[in-house]
Amino acid sequence: MVKNATILILIGLIVYACATVPLTGRRQLAMVSNQEILPLADQQYEKVLDTSKISSNQQYVRMVKTVGANIQKAVEQFMAEKGMSEELAGFEWEFNVIDDPNTVNAWCMPGGKVAFYTGIMPICRDEAGVAVVMGHEVAHAIANHGRERMSQGLLANGLLGTVAGAMGQNPSLTQEVFMQAVGMGAQIGMLSFSRQHESEADRIGLIFMSIAGYDPHEAPKFWERMTQGSGGAAPPEWLSTHPSHSTRIKDLNKAMPEAMQYYEANK
Repeated sequence: MVKNATILILIGLIVYACATVPLTGRRQLAMVSNQEILPLADQQYEKVLDTSKISSNQQYVRMVKTVGANIQKAVEQFMAEKGMSEELAGFEWEFNVIDDPNTVNAWCMPGGKVAFYTGIMPICRDEAGVAVVMGHEVAHAIANHGRERMSQGLLANGLLGTVAGAMGQNPSLTQEVFMQAVGMGAQIGMLSFSRQHESEADRIGLIFMSIAGYDPHEAPKFWERMTQGSGGAAPPEWLSTHPSHSTRIKDLNKAMPEAMQYYEANK
């Protein structure tokens, strides 16, 4: 009887704690609030910057900050048009380049804290290439993928309630769940979930770069360059947290007509 009551409570909590992803309309789990997650993200971002070498390559820094400002403006415009500006409450945008030529990566913390690694810049090539990556990474934050992943992680580990409550219950596990939630951890059990987020961020990011005035056709071109750079050495899609490059290119081209409408309207 107690077990059945617990199950009903959990089902009720999950149904109640739901949100909607902008643009796609997908329903997502949202057991914790951005007000709880954003301070953790800010702390982690500062920790990364403090322990990393910031790039002195002014060309890279200028491109990332310029594109970042343009994408930020596009996001704010998009959210205002959708009547969802309140979703950006607590966002404190920041764009930095980390000097690490061996890391082909970029990410955006919840709250708009962005980092590019110098290893990805030659593949980006120019502002349009940076916009492809920037739009995608920012889309993760706007779609609240970190919040959704953390909600799922807390639920899976029996850490129900607020982040503060979970911290009091098991601080080390809660921290681990957070690191995985913002993409700084790895867990085989979340692979299909992560691929869903990556595909969703590709579509939303394509819209953001289009609103910002960057030709969305540059997105599949970027992934073609990424494919060439990897030399075909990427792992099988079922073992990757990301869709295969060929899948991304196909899906981006499928989403191109929608993106072009935004691009033409904002040229």
